[in-house]
Amino acid sequence: MFKTTIAAAAAAVAFAPAAALAGPYVNVETNAGWTGDNYTGATTDIHVGYEGEAGAASYYVQAGPAVVAVDGEEADTQFSGKAGLGLPVSDAIGVYGEVSFLTAEDEDDFGLGGKLGLKYNF
Repeated sequence: MFKTTIAAAAAAVAFAPAAALAGPYVNVETNAGWTGDNYTGATTDIHVGYEGEAGAASYYVQAGPAVVAVDGEEADTQFSGKAGLGLPVSDAIGVYGEVSFLTAEDEDDFGLGGKLGLKYNF
């Protein structure tokens, strides 16, 4: 019964209008990697975040634990987060960017990432 309620709520959020999605949220995301047909590992982020709008721009910030599972090694829990911003350029074109981080046991291995993009809607 509880799982059905969660699934129904998730489906309602997935199909809700964009304006209804502003505010706090939970995001669970797994990113896995392969080299050829060799699985190398996965990182699962379990984030709590907030999204909103500032003028024409949309933004989000999120952070939480990250379970890092490298193939053949014991899983490790770190801390990760990301923040993003989207801006409309015209009715059909938007630009977006994201910065992210992932802690590590060794201070020299602290991970930083960035993403920039352009989206065209037909």
